[in-house]
Order: sequence, then structure tokens, then C-alpha cells
Amino acid sequence: MSTHTPASLAACIDHTLLKPEAAAAQIDRLCDEAVQFGFASVCVNPVWVRRCAARLGAQQGRKSPVVCTVVGFPLGASEPSIKAAEAALAVEQGAIEVDMVVNLAAVLVGDRAAAAREIAGVVDAARRVREDALIKVILETRALTDEQIILGCRCAAEGQADFVKTSTGFHPNGGATVEHVALMRKHAAPIRVKASGGIRDLPTALAMLDAGADRLGMSAGVAVIQAMQNAGC
Repeated sequence: MSTHTPASLAACIDHTLLKPEAAAAQIDRLCDEAVQFGFASVCVNPVWVRRCAARLGAQQGRKSPVVCTVVGFPLGASEPSIKAAEAALAVEQGAIEVDMVVNLAAVLVGDRAAAAREIAGVVDAARRVREDALIKVILETRALTDEQIILGCRCAAEGQADFVKTSTGFHPNGGATVEHVALMRKHAAPIRVKASGGIRDLPTALAMLDAGADRLGMSAGVAVIQAMQNAGC
């Protein structure tokens, strides 16, 4: 049986809306739901960072979720300097957490130096703006072998990131698996693990946490917390 309560589970969730067609009203609702349910963050595309920071910052008397955004999303194929500049701008505009997509080609061919150097550049750019900026590295695990996932974890640690993350949720191969989360947990230490992509129900969310995830990226967070509440947990 899970030891999680609705509140402790919610505190692990990045409440996510990354669809390109998302409109302002949906972003506002995302922020309001994050406050209502006590989610860790809202995760949005960079164009919405200012709006989310303003809306969440206007909350009175409650601990507000932070703003998380994405860099090099969803392909990870931008120039390293562009990813670094994008991260710095997002933090200037109010993001506290930045989920960057790794240079997938570098990981696939085993170019550890290139992947780690790019991660370090994003980390440095974000933390020059805000020392406590938190960086998560998206590996796109369903496109990688176990050995490549391990390499990605090591690159993230070498680049001084805070988390490794399974997926963008946009890759045709799919999102997070329990097996990949467990593998990342084993090899990413001391950095943490975020599971994302395809986590749509309570059993899957709890399984990811049991496998070693510290954070969950979900668009179905409200439904999952409500399901847990309805189950009397």
C-alpha cells in the first residue's frame, strides 16, 4: 500500500500543459489548479512564463507553486548557445525550474563530452540569473538503450543538473516506464529523477514514485489527486 497522501502526491507533481495550441484561459486555469491542489509547479512553454509568474505571485497567504518551463523543446536539436540563452531568459521572466531536452544525437553516439558541456552551459546560464534555478535534463528514454540512458544520467550529473527526466511526452516511441525510472534512479545519484510522458492514472503515478521518481510531469494531475481523494486515501 502506498504511503502517499493526496497532499504528498500533489507535492511531487509538475502540473503540465505543453500543447502548442494552449490558450491564455487554459494557462490561467492551470495556475489556479496548481494552487488549489498544492502541485510543485506549473510546467508551460516559454511564452507563458511571465503570465504564470504574475498569476502565481499574486496568490495571498498560501505557498505558491513555482513556474517550470522547457528549453530546446521538444527535439533538443537547438544550438547549445540558444538553449543557454533560452534558459537565462526564462529565469529572468520568472521561471524557477527549467526542463531542457538533451542533445539526443550526442547521447545516441556516445559523445559524453558534447552532451555534458551543453548541459553545463544551460545550468550556468540559468544560475547566473538565479542561483537557486533548478535544471532537469530530458533524456527521451524510450529512444535510448539502457547503456545510453546510463550515459545520459552521467552527463546530467557531470553538467551539475538537478534532475534527469524520462521524456518530453512528444516522442513517437512513448513516455516513461517503471523500468527506465528504476534504471535512472540507480545511475543518476546524487541527482533526482522526474518521470513524465503517459502518466495518466493513480496506479501509474504511484508506480513511478515506487520505482524511484522524485517528481512527476503530468497533465492529468487533477484527475489523479481526485481519484486518490475519492478512494479515501
